[in-house]
Amino acid sequence: MTSIAVIDHGAGNLVSITQALARVGATPFIVATPSEAAIASALVLPGVGTTGAAMATLNDTGWTAELRSTERPILGICVGMQLFADWSEEDQTDTLGLVPGVVEPIRAAPQLPHMGWNDIAPTDDPLFAGVPTGSLMYFVHSFVVAPTDTATVIATTEYGTVFPSALRRNNVVGVQFHPERSGSAGAILLDNFVRAVAKGANRAA
Repeated sequence: MTSIAVIDHGAGNLVSITQALARVGATPFIVATPSEAAIASALVLPGVGTTGAAMATLNDTGWTAELRSTERPILGICVGMQLFADWSEEDQTDTLGLVPGVVEPIRAAPQLPHMGWNDIAPTDDPLFAGVPTGSLMYFVHSFVVAPTDTATVIATTEYGTVFPSALRRNNVVGVQFHPERSGSAGAILLDNFVRAVAKGANRAA
């Protein structure tokens, strides 16, 4: 089975994502430090919380250096995806620099946070293979990634403005929504990630 380490940065929704990964056949386990994840084939950086608090924990536990150097696939969820950028306007903090760009508030949003179900417009990226057209995903956020290179965007969503709801670059892939809370469509996405990891794909899915 595919071993996946779920990183505990102090604010992630660890139980939900761990259970969701197990349901699609992975062997997930929660880790606090890089040494605890040595046997993992892939890493998950879950979402919930703020970029400032998450980065403080990653810096203190040695994860910042590990995430920047590892070639293992990394899945970032919600705040986890935002941490892939260079810098966040939330808390005015440097982030991991894995996907060039910045994190900024959702412009022209009718209400914040953006909470609830919304659709996505994906590309033909393998992360979305088999996800039915028109599928809704579950969002809870007030900030989004504005990438420097639009080629990293593999899905968009509209809420007051159009924003990237999924990104890919090298070995990292991120989703702004919560696949673990997005029903069957989210389960298909997680299954695609796990299957790609099992095949040894460094591109994450």
